[in-house]
Amino acid sequence: MNFNAFITCAVTGSGDSVRKHPNIPITPQQIADAAIEAAQAGAAIVHIHVRDPHSGAPSRDPKLFAEVVHRIRDSATDVVINTTAGMGGDMVFGAGENPLPLDAEHTDLAGPLERLAHVEQLLPEICTLDCGTMNFAASNYVMTNTPGMLKTMAKRVQQLGVRPELEVFDSGHLVLVKEMVADGLLDAPLMIQLCMGIPYGAPDDPSTLMAMVNQLPAGAIFSAFSIGRKQLPYVAMAVLAGGNVRVGLEDNLYLEKGVFASNAQLVERAVTILSALNVNILGADEVRARLSLKKQ
Repeated sequence: MNFNAFITCAVTGSGDSVRKHPNIPITPQQIADAAIEAAQAGAAIVHIHVRDPHSGAPSRDPKLFAEVVHRIRDSATDVVINTTAGMGGDMVFGAGENPLPLDAEHTDLAGPLERLAHVEQLLPEICTLDCGTMNFAASNYVMTNTPGMLKTMAKRVQQLGVRPELEVFDSGHLVLVKEMVADGLLDAPLMIQLCMGIPYGAPDDPSTLMAMVNQLPAGAIFSAFSIGRKQLPYVAMAVLAGGNVRVGLEDNLYLEKGVFASNAQLVERAVTILSALNVNILGADEVRARLSLKKQ
């Protein structure tokens, strides 16, 4: 049991949620405002994606990241900023008997350093590294993160003094994490996010979660979350397993059946659950100390 836990709020994500929820943050101001509200509700970390402000489609435009990050910093809100570095690895094959050429409309493949352009510019305290290639939701979509790509990204993030949050979607991804540790590409303390229940990764049942927890490198600090209706139960599940918590509209759109949530409401519900378990909820400065973060 982890009696001193922090909450991460994943504010908007890159999924097709705009048509499913009436108030998904889309513009930089909306994303920044939602992050600030989540921090005020009790989140110590905000995880940032950006979207095209006109279409709502996912984007990796450094200018959009810059506007969101500057708005949060200019607000003087004390929160740890965690930007995604997962964009630029989307490979969508053609359908049926014609996998090639790739679906040009939906494929977005960039070099590993290009995927870090906004991280180099903004120096967030944390950025994510998705630690493996996997089939991801849509039938012909592959989330592409080869060992060579990840090791290049990990080395550059290390040079920048940014803490990588290692996104682990299945047990084999931990093999690569341990390999990067052995190669000297990851500094202690390791920060690992166990992403459970995501097709076609590790299912979110308790036995699978504990199997993943039992394979973590010694001394790793981890969070765990699931998606959809399992997000809020996983607030309790994560701390019972010794970890920390993630909620937010990236992973779940509802506060309860039929009731759309805001990011702040999901954080407030997580605070309620943790408080009922007598868990001390860590603030941003406590998280910085725990994870050895460099505040910009």
